[in-house]
Amino acid sequence: MSPIAVAMIVFACVFGGALLGILLHSLLPEHHLGSDSKDIVKLGMGLVATMSALVLGLLVASAKGFYDAQSTELTQMSANIALLDRVLTHYGPEADEPRAQLRAVVLRLLDLLWPQAGPSAAPSAPPAAGEALYEEIQALSPKSDEQRAIQGLASGLAVDLGRTRWLMYAQATTSVSRPLLIVLVLWLSAIFVSFGLFAPFNATVVASLCVSALSVSGAILLILEMYAPYAGLIQISSAPLRAALEHLGQ
Repeated sequence: MSPIAVAMIVFACVFGGALLGILLHSLLPEHHLGSDSKDIVKLGMGLVATMSALVLGLLVASAKGFYDAQSTELTQMSANIALLDRVLTHYGPEADEPRAQLRAVVLRLLDLLWPQAGPSAAPSAPPAAGEALYEEIQALSPKSDEQRAIQGLASGLAVDLGRTRWLMYAQATTSVSRPLLIVLVLWLSAIFVSFGLFAPFNATVVASLCVSALSVSGAILLILEMYAPYAGLIQISSAPLRAALEHLGQ
């Protein structure tokens, strides 16, 4: 299910809870809505609101950490790609084939992460061309100690590229905890029921509750979007990888 669809469901649950509270206000006997009852409901919902704020803050921090980790790894991988190309340049003309293979790997990676046909929510496995690049580097026949050292450095960089890409792929399979999200939505719905329970029914109250519900569902949307950094509204920029691509072959 897309993040926007989930956010709409959250909005329906939360705002529906507020409307349910307003309905209960008109159905419950008057002694159920007295000041004593109101104080007890405030105390209980205050506790629920505190727990909801803690869980929401935890989800935001987790999603932001995941998004930042993916962005950092992409930048590091882009720098290693540019460095690997420069290292192969110093090897000599014999490294032209690995350099061409490196360019093909970058183009394939760009197509996987930011497909032209449209974003895909499912993470893509690293291309097998990355293994071919390592084999091309290993197939080089160094004729001097300098070339032998360059080959070893290039092999290490190729391994680092593969390790980073697989790490990004493994991390991309994680997502927000569904049970945690469901419990959070239930808590928020209960809070909004209490809001509507002691609120008069008028346009100002309904509009205020609607805006509040939109804010809550918007926060959930941002959390889910940050867990899909290569698709949707909040995408990681492809600029670092494209900048590295521009320097390949120079």
